[in-house]
Amino acid sequence: MNRLLISAAHKSSGKTTVSLGLCAAFAARGLAVQPFKKGPDYIDPMWLGRASARACHNLDPYLMTPEQIGAVFARQAVGADISIVEGNKGLYDGLALDGSNSNAALAQLLDLPVLLVIDARGMTRGIAPLILGYQAFDRRVRIGGVILNRLGGSRHEAKLRAVIEHYTDVPVLGAIAEDTDLAVAERHLGLMPSNEHADAAHQIDLIGERIADQVDLERVRALASSAPALALSSIHVAPTVNLVKPVRIALAQDRAFGFYYPDDLQTLRDAGAELLPFDSLIDPALPEAIDGLFIGGGFPELFMRELQANASLRSKIAAAIAEGLPTYAECGGLMYLARSLQWRGERCAMVGALAGDATLHEKPVGRGYVHLAATDHMPWSGLQGRSLRGHEFHYSSLDGLPADTRFAWRVTRGHGIDGRHDGIVQHNLLATYTHLRSVAGTDWARHFVDFVRARRSLSARVASQERLAA
Repeated sequence: MNRLLISAAHKSSGKTTVSLGLCAAFAARGLAVQPFKKGPDYIDPMWLGRASARACHNLDPYLMTPEQIGAVFARQAVGADISIVEGNKGLYDGLALDGSNSNAALAQLLDLPVLLVIDARGMTRGIAPLILGYQAFDRRVRIGGVILNRLGGSRHEAKLRAVIEHYTDVPVLGAIAEDTDLAVAERHLGLMPSNEHADAAHQIDLIGERIADQVDLERVRALASSAPALALSSIHVAPTVNLVKPVRIALAQDRAFGFYYPDDLQTLRDAGAELLPFDSLIDPALPEAIDGLFIGGGFPELFMRELQANASLRSKIAAAIAEGLPTYAECGGLMYLARSLQWRGERCAMVGALAGDATLHEKPVGRGYVHLAATDHMPWSGLQGRSLRGHEFHYSSLDGLPADTRFAWRVTRGHGIDGRHDGIVQHNLLATYTHLRSVAGTDWARHFVDFVRARRSLSARVASQERLAA
């Protein structure tokens, strides 16, 4: 498995641009590139997956055990010529004092050579102690090369190369000039997702070409191939036997809602779900003959006028939930199911399935990892009585909820809906600010499919009894 970790000295050093450019450049040369992203993230993986034409998978040492990380890596890296893992924040940054959930810890776990991206603006001789310090801090981490980013010109590059060559044994594998064309559009919550970018394909091609011109691709590939043999067991979960009729689950997948982990979607399918995508902005109704509904995260605030204008779909979703359609909604999906959504002085009507109103704020309301403990109201039998971890990142609050609102979880770390609870339970709906991951041990996707299947069976029995009674 040819593989490497692209990390940085600190956040916002340009590692996402470098990772994206390398994925695009190698893919353009006919290599099968498997991207991974360290930590919880939806947007970077969307770009990396599009550049590689292979779904990007997240590796999260805080949510996942080493065995789970190894299994995901082994399963997805099969058939790839090179696997590129993009880190988050700096190489040694993480929540744990001992660094057990840092990028460096992930590099050790998967024996990943590290390609360190350094924002070199304003630096000359000082770059040497920076590199030497990163090497000395943990000798178990192998920094196999550096890429100098945001250079001020050829003279600046020459000075840095001379300093690095004189004082360190780390090779410079690339030198990238300051270039506004390499920036991916940003907004209030970070990068613009690739499913919204008007010309994502062109931007990816441009970044790939610029990176290929300024980075020695052959030496990067040689660094990846220097990784030692890795003995990992891929945990394979067999899909549900076809003797069981699949449950049909409608999936909101469009510019407003696109935050889905690919392994969760695959687990839904393996558990016996047929996923039926629909567009919340333009489709007048849900797909026909569905047994369940899943609305993930996204940016509904950016499209709230279009969501409001599609009154036909909103009313049909509200009616379906009121009639007992098993539904799961995360973050942006929760906001869409509220009565209204307010942002920057404007308020738009939403589905109205939840008796609360969503409001966007200037600063984050909930951000980071979440610890949850199930209450007696948790509707999915497989998660009742369990504690689990997830993550949240929302600038919105849900206000005006009735005093008798039922919640699936108590929040022991994080914010959730009100600082104490998360997961509104109403009819057969579970709506939460927390994002869950099945590969992180919650197995929520299977539990949701089981819940949908059980409700379908119950509805069939009730309908049969009503026919007999008639």
